[in-house]
Amino acid sequence: MQSSSPITHHPSPITIELLAPAKNLECGMAAIDHGADAVYIGAAKFGARHSAGNSVEDIAMLCEYAHKFGAKVHVTVNTIIYENELEDMLQLICKLEKANVDALLIQDMGLLKACKEQLHTKMSLHASTQCDSRTIEKVRWLASLGFERVVLARELSVKEIANIHKAVPEVELEAFVHGALCVSYSGICYASQYCFNRSANRGSCAQFCRMAFDLIDSNGTTIEHQRYLLSLKDMNQIDNLEALMRSGACAFKIEGRLKDVNYVKNVVSAYSQRLNEIIAKYPNEFQRASFGRVEYNFTPNLNKTFNRGYTHYFVNGRQQGIFSPNTPKALGEYVGKVKEIRHNSFNVSSTASFSNGDGLCFIKRQPNGESKNTEILEGFRVNKATGNRLFPYKMPQDLKPGVSLYRNQDQAFEKKLSSESAVRLIPITMQFEKTHKGYSLAAHLSNIATPKIEVKVSIEFEHQKAKKPQHDNIIRQLTKLGNTIYFCDEIEINENADQFFLPSSVLTELRRNVIEAFEHQLLTIRDLDKHDEPNACNIPVLGSHNINPSKYKKFPYLYNVSNSKARAFYTEQGINVGSAFECMDTKAMKRDALIMQCRHCIRYSLGYCLVHGGKVPTWREPLYLVLGDKRRFRLEFDCKDCQMNIYAE
Repeated sequence: MQSSSPITHHPSPITIELLAPAKNLECGMAAIDHGADAVYIGAAKFGARHSAGNSVEDIAMLCEYAHKFGAKVHVTVNTIIYENELEDMLQLICKLEKANVDALLIQDMGLLKACKEQLHTKMSLHASTQCDSRTIEKVRWLASLGFERVVLARELSVKEIANIHKAVPEVELEAFVHGALCVSYSGICYASQYCFNRSANRGSCAQFCRMAFDLIDSNGTTIEHQRYLLSLKDMNQIDNLEALMRSGACAFKIEGRLKDVNYVKNVVSAYSQRLNEIIAKYPNEFQRASFGRVEYNFTPNLNKTFNRGYTHYFVNGRQQGIFSPNTPKALGEYVGKVKEIRHNSFNVSSTASFSNGDGLCFIKRQPNGESKNTEILEGFRVNKATGNRLFPYKMPQDLKPGVSLYRNQDQAFEKKLSSESAVRLIPITMQFEKTHKGYSLAAHLSNIATPKIEVKVSIEFEHQKAKKPQHDNIIRQLTKLGNTIYFCDEIEINENADQFFLPSSVLTELRRNVIEAFEHQLLTIRDLDKHDEPNACNIPVLGSHNINPSKYKKFPYLYNVSNSKARAFYTEQGINVGSAFECMDTKAMKRDALIMQCRHCIRYSLGYCLVHGGKVPTWREPLYLVLGDKRRFRLEFDCKDCQMNIYAE
């Protein structure tokens, strides 16, 4: 798949890929069923999600299923790799290649070096978001190394993506569109490792950014007390999809490899339907990367799946309201206000329908001892719902009339998703006709320009004039595709072939043969789409150049070098690197170690950024974030680059 420059007239449609997360085989197959063009999944090791590993056997089964629809499977091997793990990693990649995996997501440059110079893999190589790709220079460099696709930093705007595409049109660009947000640029977050000896670059993030902090100034004055100042809302770009499609990004990624199957079903369905709406408006400009029609048995609703509230993040530039300081938990959808309370129940002023087992929550305010109120999220479960009269398992003490209620667990919606919520089938058109010695049946994909899959099978059988009409039986037998993933969109009977007698068994054999030939042709098309040749073994030496922000020079551990192959790679590139943060003695580390770099800015979010018209701060900087155990972290506001750096103290 290759994107093209955003121009008014396109010689051929731009291929668009919706990329879904898969915790396991079940989630992966559900993603395909609900409209995903590709799935990304972790193997048993090295997948940047410690608890989301899968066997090669399951990945092979997912590949087999996905490829039937022209969909692809990407495997995440995007952790940094220790020296003693290199051999296991290389063996794993060989197994993944045999499993027919389409692409690998890589962070470790030692692995890139091995894939090209040692394994000569034919799989596509994608630069993971862990590579910290936020500039034209970085993307151009990664493309020069042989990456076919670069997964961009989540923080980029439509304009920034468009500029990268214009400068480096030869590389595919993948952009995140939905799900949880890391507050730090991916790949350069070391807070979890520093505080808890759990590496985000190794798939074991302890979610430092979802913790409560005090914000204090240099005088010791408390500005904010026990608030989630680094906890971001979840990304939701469904309203910005067309703009992102026109920016030059060609793959749109849903975050969520730890999410359950119902999350995958709902989110994939919502985005797939929206993409189809856009493509239906501009069929000459865009096309989907896979094929098949999905029939849904429910109406997707993004508000009904786990979310911390939604944000467009920076896609349209810096905006207020991107963080969720009151709670890192799911708030859910607004369902109304408490109207009246009795002893063990309450009434809701709402048009929503409620079910037994619904999860509800509300925000309560309580004094924090600093002449301010702290907002805390309190949740509870509905034991019984009688219309709008709700009986909780335990009546929340702080629930009062007028309080806004949110639902973060909708039992009725979850029940719909738990059943067969969608069916994906491939539409084909058939042509049946008489030949010189018998009959033939042809089939091709319906209303799809690419790929060109057309097959024709023949059978020898004597031409016998029928004594009664054969038309209906021919159609009935040839379109009987119930146990396959195909359905006949249209069938033509040519050469007066329905005037002749043909036993149902012969028609059945003809139908089976054409479907078998069709599936074989589909797989042949996919194989041709793969690399004819292994990835080039020579990595170009470009010399030392400014491919990364200046902080990389001051803190060389930002290169995340944890093995000899990665070190050799950078040495050949003429770039001076240090050992990965995970390979250093953090206890002996000097103060002022950079542990996060964020586009999210606390000063801006609290309304005190003078560059963007905020209030004049009354505090004395530097400011510090303080955990409940009194560990503190210094904030640096880099207004030149419009970002916030967080340092260990």
